[in-house]
Amino acid sequence: MALVSTEKMFKKAFEGNYSIGAFNINNMEIIQGVVRGCKKQNSAVILQVSKSAIKYANIHYLVAMVKAAVEETGLDIALHLDHGPVFETCNMCVDAGFTSVMFDGSHLDYEENVAKTIEVVKYAHAHGVSVEAELGKLAGVEDDVKVNAADSTYTDPDQALDFVKRTGVDSLAVAIGTSHGAYKFKGEAKLDFDRLALITQKLEDAGFKNFPIVLHGASSVDQEAVATCNEFGGEIKGAKGIPVEMLRKAASMAVCKINMDTDLRLAMTAAIRKSFAEKPEAFDPRGYLGAARDYIEKIVEGKIVDVLGSKDSMND
Repeated sequence: MALVSTEKMFKKAFEGNYSIGAFNINNMEIIQGVVRGCKKQNSAVILQVSKSAIKYANIHYLVAMVKAAVEETGLDIALHLDHGPVFETCNMCVDAGFTSVMFDGSHLDYEENVAKTIEVVKYAHAHGVSVEAELGKLAGVEDDVKVNAADSTYTDPDQALDFVKRTGVDSLAVAIGTSHGAYKFKGEAKLDFDRLALITQKLEDAGFKNFPIVLHGASSVDQEAVATCNEFGGEIKGAKGIPVEMLRKAASMAVCKINMDTDLRLAMTAAIRKSFAEKPEAFDPRGYLGAARDYIEKIVEGKIVDVLGSKDSMND
């Protein structure tokens, strides 16, 4: 068994009108919770790490644990770099055995984003690794990515077509109203599905049939996990994510990869807080980390069934 690329995953997802879940990982328990949830629903999955996750856990530990997950589950698993800030980070991940990398030049001016993305694509493709890029700016905070709402911009459909043509990327993350973190909306949630459809149509008309679109900042911020955190001493007030029905609609369109990080963080924190409160005498990390792993498994199963639609995608 070996890690797989995202190319085949996305082709099957587009044709099947579902999305592959891309779950951020930081340690063994998160990895195990995610893949065990996927195994129960027979779903392919993308495990992704950020620059800060690499700094926290060490790239070699992460690669080894993900390879162990492949051996344990037999699932199609891709290992992806999330929000690679510079060429050197992407290069490092390609050399370490990742099967997909994202170069995030969305903070750069357009021409510089194009030029640097081309550089990453050239190196990654020479090593058989897929490349994701981003166009448009999502608001919110995730690790080292911080964008104020006033600085966020939606993806321009014409620019998206030009970007794909010139860079040769394999998938494109677009901004249609999602945002990073646990506080995505103050009022009613809105996603610009017309913009998403127009981007897809322009790519299709230009010969980029079934081109994979990626949705970042797509955690639904499960209210059960938020409530549990708050019940047992947390102060996560007013957290609000993307409604499940909106994510499912995106998954039925051109969105082949949906990123989820905040939901796993909330699940892990909720389970650990609950464990500490209910068993204050306990101090074995396996107890509270095991509870966190189980809750993550449950959350991931729910995402596959209710949001992604990728149940039994291993049978396609």
